[in-house]
Amino acid sequence: MTPGRSCPLHYRYRPSVFEREADLVAETVYVIGGLYGNLPALTAIIALAAKEVVPPTLVFNGDFHWFDTDPHTFAAINAAVLKHTALRGNVETELRADADDAGCGCAYPDYVDDADVERSNEIMRALRRTTAQFPREIARLAALPMHLVVQVGGQRIGIVHGDAESLAGWRFAHDSLHEPDNVAWLMDVCTSAHLAGFASSHTCLPTFRQFGDDKTGAFVINNGAAGMPNFGGTHYGLISRLSNRPAPEGWSQYGRQLGAMFVDAIPVHYDQAAFTARFLADWPTGSPAHISYFSRIINGPAYAPPHALGLIRAASVCA
Repeated sequence: MTPGRSCPLHYRYRPSVFEREADLVAETVYVIGGLYGNLPALTAIIALAAKEVVPPTLVFNGDFHWFDTDPHTFAAINAAVLKHTALRGNVETELRADADDAGCGCAYPDYVDDADVERSNEIMRALRRTTAQFPREIARLAALPMHLVVQVGGQRIGIVHGDAESLAGWRFAHDSLHEPDNVAWLMDVCTSAHLAGFASSHTCLPTFRQFGDDKTGAFVINNGAAGMPNFGGTHYGLISRLSNRPAPEGWSQYGRQLGAMFVDAIPVHYDQAAFTARFLADWPTGSPAHISYFSRIINGPAYAPPHALGLIRAASVCA
């Protein structure tokens, strides 16, 4: 097993796990993937939730830790997230003291450069050094589930970190959803489990795609990153909002109504200066995270909303 390229068998689950009663029923759900240790983004998300007419259910679907090698930041994020519903991502899973030699657990596909993979493994090793002083918290993270079924607006949605088969799966990535085999697989999974679709993250770039129609189709909304820019020239993250109420006016980057449910990508306008200062304090020039991520944090990736909506097929980028 190549660290960072493949993942352990315990990351896997059968799509049939979604053929169950909903784990929670809510009017509005925020799906918050890829916070990546950005405390100002977490503060902004909590502030957004407080503006809703009906308080939303917050679901952190993994990788809420990553850049937060500062112990105080790690502890603050962990305490805040675990007050809500949370799933573990590959980051939280690989923080276990007895973790397999999976590196970061990202299961990066072949198009990700080997140097990027190794830097992610180095980031994970640095984060493990920080979290060694929090054994009880790491045990709590390891015990978090890998998937969830929610009911919103009378519709059932699967929430995962990766995809419908693996915690670190890439079949809900923006480019994967251009592949007919993956679309057919998604439709089969949703039909068997009586799901309207899935909300995910993991692959670091957002997408929102619907296939078929509202009654017989399926959708995937992948929020990319709540704690980093997702589009070129921007300084905000994204979360996914699932609700039986439309998003407040001016909130939605893109979205649509699917039956009685509204599905939207909501920008997270965090304090960019505060996040950048914290990042540079923990990851100075030349460090693994700085090499892999600083350009994205400052400039955003080479990606735009038409890519997320499948209107243009984008070259895959991760940092």
